[in-house]
Amino acid sequence: VHRVPLRKMKSLRQRLREQGLLESYLEQHPYNLAAKYFPGIAVEPLENYMDDEYFGTISIGTPPQEFTVVFDTGSSNLWVPSVFCSSPACRNHNRFNPAESSTFLSTNDTLFIAYGTGSMTGVLGYDTVDVAGINVRNQIFGLAETEPGDFFYYTPFDGILGLAFPSIASSGATPVFDNMMIENLVDRNLFSVYLSRDDEGGSFVLFGAIDPYYTTRGISWIPLSAETYWQISMERYCQYSLPSGWCFGESRLTLHPSSSVSISGTPVACSSGCQAIVDTGTTLLAVPIRALRTLMMRLGASSSGEISCEAIRNLPSLIFHINGKEFPVPPRAYVLRSNGYCSLGLQGMDVPTEEGELWILGDVFIREYYVIFDRANNKVGLSRLP
Repeated sequence: VHRVPLRKMKSLRQRLREQGLLESYLEQHPYNLAAKYFPGIAVEPLENYMDDEYFGTISIGTPPQEFTVVFDTGSSNLWVPSVFCSSPACRNHNRFNPAESSTFLSTNDTLFIAYGTGSMTGVLGYDTVDVAGINVRNQIFGLAETEPGDFFYYTPFDGILGLAFPSIASSGATPVFDNMMIENLVDRNLFSVYLSRDDEGGSFVLFGAIDPYYTTRGISWIPLSAETYWQISMERYCQYSLPSGWCFGESRLTLHPSSSVSISGTPVACSSGCQAIVDTGTTLLAVPIRALRTLMMRLGASSSGEISCEAIRNLPSLIFHINGKEFPVPPRAYVLRSNGYCSLGLQGMDVPTEEGELWILGDVFIREYYVIFDRANNKVGLSRLP
């Protein structure tokens, strides 16, 4: 069993808030989360990782050099800092030294990945990458030579291991999991993710298998709508439908357009259907701006997303309608607590697609489900956790 245990750490947002630096940091580091999801390029908005908490360890080279990485289903490249990098963000993180690896092969190819607040640049090389005891030989990866700004300086992880499709990999680099499949290193061409709630341990990424302990409630399989990110479709939903395409809400007195997201039986967002990306590299639920305003109003949050901690017990679940089934996200999941403050785990983002608005189902959603990423059948499996 090839299982990578994930460590849950205090997020950068929490650390900055504790030090009274959060507001000034956000003012100095504007960003656009939507940049990550433009098709055809591998983009990682830096602030997307402000709330990330789950990290695992891999090694690269012979003998192995260890790195802490984010296992990101929203990107496709593997990269880590290198000894060629002089940026402050590299100096206080583990850096790969190719001179100390007998299996390293250099290239003349360069790597550029754009971020919401800058970019990283580096060179591509090949070496043995060990992930949970799986030795992927001649894996192409990025050796960072520059890292923008001071964001990475504060993060507890060294690099990123992307688990999305090759079609969005920068410089045409073959992703790690694709090489695992090509070299028949996994029993099944899938991997699965469990993210623990609160301060519980036990989070993991499992390669090549499904842990039956987490699927006792059954698995709902959802076909992908695009083989780029792990993208799925959310259908229009209506509790009491009319031939006109409109529907009655919970009171049966008010007409509402049908939608993909509902609260207490009333549709609230995605009247024409939406696309959604299941992304372990995004902690919050990323929501179209108009939908965010509606949700904040319905849930009684302030314009900044803050909400009374005492009100949580009376809040409804957010219901996502996907592939003919309902997938609830209760308030325990979408309300974040930090130092006595409570806020909605929602973030505004607008990325129009041909198929409709785009939502990002990040860790707020994933913590409620055991998620299976099936490359053999291009499906996502969701099993609700107790």
